[in-house]
Amino acid sequence: MKKAVIFDMDGVICHTNPYHSMAFKEFFAKRNMYPTEEEFALHMYGKSNSYIMSHFFGKPISGDELLELENEKESLFREIYKDKIDPISGFMDFFHQLKTNQFLTGVATSAPFANMELIAGTLSLFDYMESVLASEDVTKHKPDPQIYLKSSANLQVEPDSCLVFEDSFSGVTAAKNAGMKVVGVLSSHSKKELPICDLYIQDFREVDVEKVLGLLN
Repeated sequence: MKKAVIFDMDGVICHTNPYHSMAFKEFFAKRNMYPTEEEFALHMYGKSNSYIMSHFFGKPISGDELLELENEKESLFREIYKDKIDPISGFMDFFHQLKTNQFLTGVATSAPFANMELIAGTLSLFDYMESVLASEDVTKHKPDPQIYLKSSANLQVEPDSCLVFEDSFSGVTAAKNAGMKVVGVLSSHSKKELPICDLYIQDFREVDVEKVLGLLN
């Protein structure tokens, strides 16, 4: 039976959240807004831009206004991060171990495709991924399970044969709502800040193919 491993990107493949914070701080400072790091932890990490913008501006942000604001902020992020791309410890070894053992793999991120292109492209992951989904590919964002159910369909693997690596409350919830097993990556949040996961890791040196099979069997 085919088995699949699906990765969120921000905070899972790379620890990008500090750089998203820098981009958002610059973005908001232009508008004389100065959110705290605590506010970012509650209302930015793992959230879609539509949620983040609407929360901090205190009104619904959608349509062309959202696209314009999102493009501005994500361009700032890519400019800040482009020379700093560095996967979380052990990720590349673990990823290649999965491929050597015939696992299907995918990415399911709330970030725009341009961010994924920067990160996955730099790390040469696209050739090894059977499913690649970004914010443009869904109409409902995490914690809705749509992106994970769509990943499962792309991979042609039943949800209960998929293992997801996530780092945020909304991401873990989305994967669980899709009926998948979840590993919580503790890059941005502690165990108590996440829903209950099947396993928790600080980085990918703590996991291998045997542990994946143990979770999926």
